[in-house]
Amino acid sequence: MTKIELSKRQEQILEIVKENGPITGEHIAERLNLTRATLRPDLAILTMSGFLEARPRVGYFYTGRSDMQMLSESLNKLRVMDYQSIPVVVDEGISVYDAIVMMFLEDVGTMFVVDKHALLVGVLSRKDLLRASIGKQELSSIPVNIIMTRMPNITMCTKEDLLTDVAKKLIEKQIDALPIVKETDKGFEVIGRITKTNITKAFVALANEGY
Repeated sequence: MTKIELSKRQEQILEIVKENGPITGEHIAERLNLTRATLRPDLAILTMSGFLEARPRVGYFYTGRSDMQMLSESLNKLRVMDYQSIPVVVDEGISVYDAIVMMFLEDVGTMFVVDKHALLVGVLSRKDLLRASIGKQELSSIPVNIIMTRMPNITMCTKEDLLTDVAKKLIEKQIDALPIVKETDKGFEVIGRITKTNITKAFVALANEGY
């Protein structure tokens, strides 16, 4: 939704509708000593921007929505499917060493671990790999399924979920990314990932649209 700076006349129109709504365009024009045609563009802007609601043969109502309320409505239309990324998936049998190499090459902070049926069984974070690297273990001989976060302790989402809900989960769990899954008869298939970076890009895009 486009954020606009209201003109003095538009502010006056809002005040008139707040105090007298429902009120017709003709009556608004009379109060401002202007023609209906002169007011038509202002009324159109105020209606399209969500400040006013127009009802045929009744007139204009003030919606009572503030800029923050309209921003909230815009945020609550953003869904995971519109901002998701390609997931980085590893087999549960690979070594911690190979996982570290892959995480470095793919430049990600979280990888998803799948079984031989390509179903989600775990999540690997930078913290998991760093923790495993501390000490004298032979990293090439330790499989990732020893150190990963396992089901059912994995926080997931679907492509239909709202970005705001995903953001809450990331904050609550203090994690950087969630697997986007599709439920099957045998388990959960990983079809994408959503990260703090994806959500930041979505909010920036919303701001650039003028919210």
